[in-house]
Amino acid sequence: MDVDDLNLFVRIARMHSISAAARDLGLTPAGASAKLAALERRLSARLLHRTTRQTTLTEDGLAFLPHAEHVVLAAEAARAALGREQATPRGTLRVAAPASFARMHIVPGLPDFCRLYPDLTLDLRISDSIVDLVEGAFDVAVRYTELSDSSFVARRLAPDNRVLVASPEYLEQHGRPGTPDDLAKHTCLVVGTLDLWTFQGKDSEVIERRVIPSLRINDGTAVRDAASAGLGIALMATWCASDELRSGTLVPALPEYPLISTQTLWALYPSSRELAPKVRVFIDWLVNRFGPQPYWDKGLEDILM
Repeated sequence: MDVDDLNLFVRIARMHSISAAARDLGLTPAGASAKLAALERRLSARLLHRTTRQTTLTEDGLAFLPHAEHVVLAAEAARAALGREQATPRGTLRVAAPASFARMHIVPGLPDFCRLYPDLTLDLRISDSIVDLVEGAFDVAVRYTELSDSSFVARRLAPDNRVLVASPEYLEQHGRPGTPDDLAKHTCLVVGTLDLWTFQGKDSEVIERRVIPSLRINDGTAVRDAASAGLGIALMATWCASDELRSGTLVPALPEYPLISTQTLWALYPSSRELAPKVRVFIDWLVNRFGPQPYWDKGLEDILM
């Protein structure tokens, strides 16, 4: 039984689309359909229900899928053990990443990555929604989160530092808050659902304040731009607002009470999979690009004090 045919079946099962799986593997939809039909004939079983909109597993397909996945993973591990793919990773690398972070810090570096690995095709899906890596057939995901799910293997990319910011014009007009309690008197801007702000007090105590936002936007760069326009005080990641902090477009709004962030930037991949060479080189590239002290935080220490 051809491992490539099994890999095609696994991709179709995960993506619910013959066309999408074909693109992922560099095949034409017609070629993928022919390979799948040949596999079904050899097995004497129908694996998929095909409609014009979606492809779903039959009962036989559901029973066959875990065995096919096992064979595909074993084949990938065997090839990796030979070390032949380490020098020139090939194929399609499917990556999920947060939208704003990807636009600002991953996409600008891709020309270098693509020059290093010209035989790799990158399929980058950017969204602030949390995607299912297995269901979506993603090889790796970049996330800023607390790590709690043991079903993933994670590699730390960078700290996710946070700061309260406002424009100088806003603070001149409305005054600067002196304590977290003063935020109740101010216009607060919130990214998504992040309305619980946690501070370190002057005696190292933890202070939590839930703000009632005047403006809530599900995009960090949009909130940053709103704060820069003088609309209020916002909690921002330094990776999003570092340029504005350096230029003075935004300034720290409550520097005496630093924010406490338990989040970190991680590269994740399912623990059920071997670390394929294409995944390894991408994660290594991210680690080298960002490092333990990411470039966006360099030089901010004096500004944030």
